[in-house]
Amino acid sequence: MKRIGMILMTVMCLSASAFAAGNQPITGKWEPHINTAKLSKYLSLDSKQTETVGTICEYFNEQMARASHTKGDKRKEALHNAVYGNLKLMKKTLTEQQYGHYLRLLNVTLQNKGITVE
Repeated sequence: MKRIGMILMTVMCLSASAFAAGNQPITGKWEPHINTAKLSKYLSLDSKQTETVGTICEYFNEQMARASHTKGDKRKEALHNAVYGNLKLMKKTLTEQQYGHYLRLLNVTLQNKGITVE
């Protein structure tokens, strides 16, 4: 009888911890890899745009890496500058339709990483 009670208690604890693990807050760390081949395919970029977008993505990764290493209020400012700087450069490079798709993609990506930009 004690064994059954212990087994049930163990199963309950394991299931509760597995459920809670999925609800942990995201740390907001930026992983510095953007697959430009998939991005160019998704946005239907031409060859010139692909080169420019690749350069912009490298620059964005550098800026996000710097922002993730800063602390306090300066981190918010650095994240803001990195994201809005990226958007400004992309707006000059992409067409209006491509830019709209890119905005949605970047917004979802930042939300999934737990990064908020105000």
